[in-house]
Amino acid sequence: MNLTNSAEVTLARVLTVEVTDDTLSVDLEDGRTVSVPIGWYPRLAHGTDTERNNFEISSAGYGMHWPDLDEDIGVQGLLLGKRSSESPSSFERWLERRNEKLQRDAA
Repeated sequence: MNLTNSAEVTLARVLTVEVTDDTLSVDLEDGRTVSVPIGWYPRLAHGTDTERNNFEISSAGYGMHWPDLDEDIGVQGLLLGKRSSESPSSFERWLERRNEKLQRDAA
């Protein structure tokens, strides 16, 4: 017998998105709601409420983009339980640039 490890994912379009201090929740057109810890996506975790609420659903409906945070998350990745694949060094550079910008804006 030949067994393979494979997962079939049925994609559905994004209807609504909610980001809290703890969770990213996405309602899909087929009735599913996918909720994951916000810590899976460090840029969202470090974002302000305003930045988190400023998102776009892709024209096809299979992904989301947060322009203020330069974060993109697809439905397929959510359904497969994939966390951000950004390297720690890339995130640290982003965080440093973000903190510098916040300090300039506050001055």
